[in-house]
Amino acid sequence: MDKDIRHDGLNANTRPPLYYGDYLQLPKLLNLQILESEKIEHPAHDETLFIINHQVYELWFKQILHEINSVLAIFQIDPMEEKALFTANRRLKRIISIQRLLLDQLSVMETMTPLDFLEFRDLLIPASGFQSVQFREIEVKMGLKTKNRENIDREYFLGRLNQTDRSRIEKAEENPSLLELLENWLERTPFLEQDNFIFWQEYQEVIFESLEADRKIIENNPTITGTNREAQLENLEITRKTFQSLFEENEFEELKRQGKKTLSRKATLGALFISLYREEPILNLPFEILNKLIDIDEGFTAWRHRHALMAHRLLGTKIGTGGSSGHVYLKKAAENNRVFIDLFDLSTFLIPKSKLPQLPNSLVSQLNFTRREKWK
Repeated sequence: MDKDIRHDGLNANTRPPLYYGDYLQLPKLLNLQILESEKIEHPAHDETLFIINHQVYELWFKQILHEINSVLAIFQIDPMEEKALFTANRRLKRIISIQRLLLDQLSVMETMTPLDFLEFRDLLIPASGFQSVQFREIEVKMGLKTKNRENIDREYFLGRLNQTDRSRIEKAEENPSLLELLENWLERTPFLEQDNFIFWQEYQEVIFESLEADRKIIENNPTITGTNREAQLENLEITRKTFQSLFEENEFEELKRQGKKTLSRKATLGALFISLYREEPILNLPFEILNKLIDIDEGFTAWRHRHALMAHRLLGTKIGTGGSSGHVYLKKAAENNRVFIDLFDLSTFLIPKSKLPQLPNSLVSQLNFTRREKWK
């Protein structure tokens, strides 16, 4: 085939020349900044900054959704090839890079003073960031569905959207989120039970031997006495119960019912195995995926916190244009609207590499791609 023939069947030499401004639709894009303050013949200089800043956010939200949708499609593949994980990892990394831009963009917004904002703020009511349907869709597709929100958040989540945007969110909620697909994928983690090796039983034995050694140290150390000894033994018992919840299905399910856990016990054990043995070649990419999801959750949390600080700086204790409690609401949202907390909590169960249960040679061979395993 002629090298000048493109995939669309058009010869590159016969296509009309493409102009930069036409390709990017610049005449449209650069005329989309319509100032409300100009409509009342009192133009506010900083309203242009306000509009452009939020339009740029929405463009980046569109790109994040583009990446999330591709990752969702990858995680629906069963079985999943290792090369698909490479693609997913790369696209999650791109989301993290975009998040850094979102944070930096707040610095530009903060060049606007409270007095500058007051020149046009009242003209925005009742429009607000609550009505950013793209950001709401990002949250839903990540795993923060309406049923998982705090009561005050539910009221604003759907109540401030028009019918078209509400329908878009409701449709997104009908499909599996990244959190749900991650759980399914982790539950399919191979290697946990084979060749007379049951990971969680070997791990449990190491943990309780270590806790028993700690108990003897506390009880037999002559420098630890009285209330100090009692306090240390009490903390040790709390640690034991924390680990015990991982090993007992009923206890773990009770924590899920209480909303203290999101992932299933099977998925959690899969994630723990990946984290503990991440240096094994076949687990490198799965470990990177887990870390990227933690980074993304952290990135949105940091952005929400910074957004709350900016709102406090611009509004003080005023309510938001959408009727919320302003920066107070935004601070609560930063704390409550996290998705992958269970992955953060994995650090609770990590142990030194020197104490890891030794894997059978046959399993080590599989982890080194000697015999290919898929996430079935």
